[in-house]
Amino acid sequence: MSEGGPDSVSPEERKMWTTWVRERAVATLPPEKLLPDRQPSYVSSWIYVFGVATIAALVVIIASGMILGLKGPEWWHVTGIGRFFNSIHLWSVELFFFAMVVHLWGKFFMAAWRGGRGRTWVTGAVTFLVAIGAAFTGYLSQQNFDSQWIASEGKDGLNSVGIGSFFNVVDFGQMYTFHVILLPVVVVALMVGHILLVRRTGVVPPYPARTSKPAPSPSPAAAPTQGQGGAP
Repeated sequence: MSEGGPDSVSPEERKMWTTWVRERAVATLPPEKLLPDRQPSYVSSWIYVFGVATIAALVVIIASGMILGLKGPEWWHVTGIGRFFNSIHLWSVELFFFAMVVHLWGKFFMAAWRGGRGRTWVTGAVTFLVAIGAAFTGYLSQQNFDSQWIASEGKDGLNSVGIGSFFNVVDFGQMYTFHVILLPVVVVALMVGHILLVRRTGVVPPYPARTSKPAPSPSPAAAPTQGQGGAP
């Protein structure tokens, strides 16, 4: 790039795909929106905390899951430290879904799709649905009696709707691949896109407060009549 700043880009440089990507990225997500130093006052409400709690729980899920994946089922079922990390993984999943459900319902009742935030709402809802599949395959990957029972019951349910041949829940290798690679990648990608959309469009504000109530209309029984306060 020639000297003089980004406004002095030559026509040859504007033909480069890197220049196009940089300009599009800065125009779509300006740095002041990506990393803001101020937030509206209404963000201090507790309802806005559960989105951050969901992200924090996901970080613990990924970290503990990577440790479990390095050791295998025998380690997390037999050794004390393995059972500890298995419990950390389980309870972080429980916290993840608790925070996500509260966040999802809170934003539903706040109509979080207002102000051109439809894609933000859709990505959050789809993330929840994909996370359910990730949790289901996680139970199937435990390699204990509970996972075998869930797999046998899930197989019958999936076969009843005709998708058992595409999603074989009794195949440990397939379920483990779904749980540790495919579905987590989708969840993380959707959540990153969700966060970027929140940064771009801003946090949805609460509904505006009603400043005045409409005056109640007088009922016929309360209307003044002749001889009772009315005109003679």
